[in-house]
Amino acid sequence: MDSGSPEGVRWWGRSNVLGSAPGYAIAGVTVIALLSAAGCAPPEGGGDGEPTSSTGTARAAARSGGPVCVGAAPADGVHVLRGGGFRLPGGGGVQYSAAHVDGTTRTATLRDGAAHRSGQRQWTVRTGAQVTIGGHRYKVRQICSYRVVLEPRAAEDRDALAAAPEAGSPQGGAADDGLCFTTNHAVLTTAENGFPAEGGTLSLLDNGGVQRFPTGLSLTVSFIDTSAGSAGLGANCAAIPVAAYEDVRVGDTVEFADVLFEVSGLTDQAVRLTRTSA
Repeated sequence: MDSGSPEGVRWWGRSNVLGSAPGYAIAGVTVIALLSAAGCAPPEGGGDGEPTSSTGTARAAARSGGPVCVGAAPADGVHVLRGGGFRLPGGGGVQYSAAHVDGTTRTATLRDGAAHRSGQRQWTVRTGAQVTIGGHRYKVRQICSYRVVLEPRAAEDRDALAAAPEAGSPQGGAADDGLCFTTNHAVLTTAENGFPAEGGTLSLLDNGGVQRFPTGLSLTVSFIDTSAGSAGLGANCAAIPVAAYEDVRVGDTVEFADVLFEVSGLTDQAVRLTRTSA
């Protein structure tokens, strides 16, 4: 993977990061998606650096660890979720491997490939950066603690991502790419309808329980540490780890299948998520 434009992109060295479900069909089409975008500074959870601005807003951002998001997400953007990967048109893929915040802005470390393999290149980007992945160009439009949003630059890539899937229900493995890595509105609506309505809660059980959803997404809890007040959440789709939120706490935002949730409770048995987006 290489940068399409040097501005906003800093190369790092080589490196490393983090399956499936039953069926559902909709009239003619169905599908889901999961994705993300970028910014620059010390690692997530930081905020030690002093902001360059002396405004009260900047000081408050520094105290809180910085903004949750930088930039705006286009309606047809590719959401690459924190700790996970996304398969892209043309056979390439990208992972959101690390987040960085300095109190006033964000950067993200992206990694080549939809799933981790040794020898993959990674680089750090800001919003507005142009990157080339598998020969296809994308612009980093938004970087959040929980996602990076990429905008395809070519019309054919936008069309490929928005196309209806060949199968209307999950088949398993790469056959589900059209359900898991898409911007198709019918598929995303089906995925969203598998969750509680806005304001409703979703409880994910600890101890290896897997919760499956209509378009092939599966969610798991990797650990709960009530003494530390933290938990780990993972998501898989089409045999790809699409998210790995490794240290979430009450009040944090996470995303699955283009739907936003707030971590609203942790117990010894479960993580409770409250849906915050329509």
